[in-house]
Amino acid sequence: MSKHLLHGKPVSDEQIQSWADEAEAGYDPSTLPKHRRGRPPVGDGPGIVVPVRLDAATIAALTARADAEGISTRSEAIRAAIREWLDVA
Repeated sequence: MSKHLLHGKPVSDEQIQSWADEAEAGYDPSTLPKHRRGRPPVGDGPGIVVPVRLDAATIAALTARADAEGISTRSEAIRAAIREWLDVA
């Protein structure tokens, strides 16, 4: 038995080889899962990261307002504030 684990359970070298053989043979795209991985889109197209520095007082005020409005992430709170300031959807 190998030392490989999947979800905390041992996986044999034979099973790994079987998966590799299956992958090398190719997959029919129509049989693959339809769910998307990664971050969900935040607008009409791919998101662009815009780094910004905020002081502690601004972050505290942002967090308090987000909590009061039921916004669960800092990023979503910043996007909401920007959309309101720019008057865009």
